[in-house]
Amino acid sequence: MGQELGARVYLDRVPLKYSGLSYMEIWISESQERMVLAVPPENIAKLISIFANENVSATVIGEFTGAKRLELYYEDNLVCDLDMRFLHDGIPQIAKQAAYIQVKHREPKIPQKKDFTADLLKLLGHFDICSKEWIIRQYDHEVQGGSIIKPLVGLKNDGPSDASVTKPLFNSDQGIIISNGINFRFGFIDPYWMAAGCIDEALRQIISVGGSLERIAILDNFCWGNPDKPDRLGKLVRAAFGCYDIAKAYGVPFISGKDSFYNEFSVQGKSTPIPGTLLISAISVMEDINKSVSMYAKAAGNLIYVVGNTRDELGGSHYYDLYKAVGNRVPKVYPKESKLSFAGLSQASEKGLIKSVHDCSDGGLGVALAEMAFSGGLGMEVFLGEVPCIKSSGINNRSILFSESNSRFVVEVERSKLKDFRKQLKRACFGLVGCLTDKPDFKVHGLDGKLCVNADINKLKDAWRAPLRW
Repeated sequence: MGQELGARVYLDRVPLKYSGLSYMEIWISESQERMVLAVPPENIAKLISIFANENVSATVIGEFTGAKRLELYYEDNLVCDLDMRFLHDGIPQIAKQAAYIQVKHREPKIPQKKDFTADLLKLLGHFDICSKEWIIRQYDHEVQGGSIIKPLVGLKNDGPSDASVTKPLFNSDQGIIISNGINFRFGFIDPYWMAAGCIDEALRQIISVGGSLERIAILDNFCWGNPDKPDRLGKLVRAAFGCYDIAKAYGVPFISGKDSFYNEFSVQGKSTPIPGTLLISAISVMEDINKSVSMYAKAAGNLIYVVGNTRDELGGSHYYDLYKAVGNRVPKVYPKESKLSFAGLSQASEKGLIKSVHDCSDGGLGVALAEMAFSGGLGMEVFLGEVPCIKSSGINNRSILFSESNSRFVVEVERSKLKDFRKQLKRACFGLVGCLTDKPDFKVHGLDGKLCVNADINKLKDAWRAPLRW
């Protein structure tokens, strides 16, 4: 903040959580939940009064000087006096070696099958996919009664929401949307596409609840191994390029971020890093929270659409993880195509043409359809032959059900609004794949028209809730 002007800071005025800290510890401490504000002198008393009314500590610890130096005082002693230009530009940049080599994984040999019901049940119980209600209920997500779309939604308030919507001001219908995207498995194949997929997931979850791409900002959180080792750093650089390219392509700014490096453990003298992991969080503002959309099925007879193309991209999928495999065909991101889907869905939500939306991510289309059905307590009948796909030799029932291709949505539409909905999505790829029913049956017909998934929604939900049931 004081790079251009210079600053004078009195370290003995800084509020401490406990006594005994040296002035050096006070200066370099990274204690959380603190913020530095630049305030005109005439506004200080009013500002401190506002914070006091909220029982929040606020303390004047110094001023900007115009001397272009950093001056630190502790108990009237000058303990630091540095030229700002030297502080910011005088130290040579660290040079590190980075190396990245594309890894080729074996493609799993999974027996052909006609019925994928058992696989879907296993996926719903995967620890990455199963219900996290036990964890969510430990935290206050009501936000002073202002939560509009909560982390858990549905007929029994236990379905997995795509994002949260909060109304911060009671005299306004504006809302704040928060979402995130993460999938470290894609990084086993290519950290670039892992980063791209994480951004895409965070964005499409904003879109799912009624947000718009025009009003989204994002931030990153890297958890990585030792960046002093060329192979670890190479993957980090590759992921950073993915962040840059996809954020630019979507026109969303990074407004903050953090990292946690050197996450390695030693086994028999060999250092092993954690999987390079990137969490992307997204924040957006929506003008009218009354137009927000949840993910659970609403009414029997309504139609089910899939928006966005499915590709033969089982690499890094949770389905492959069931078979202890990684594969190579990692899901990629196609921003030009995706932005058409995002814009169409945002417009349809704005016009009230959508009853529910659920994004396709962990577990692919099969999991998204099942979650939408059992969260709403309704049956569903779906035909995979109507799912929009990029045709290839690998497109079959398995890849359509479980590929984790990016930028896809499952959408519920009332029959009376079908024409208007299709008009809003005319520039996007979409397909009418089925409908909701009043029976508790989840039925999926394969490319040959025969049933390839047939299960009771209560059995699907039980498989999803069982691993971390509280």
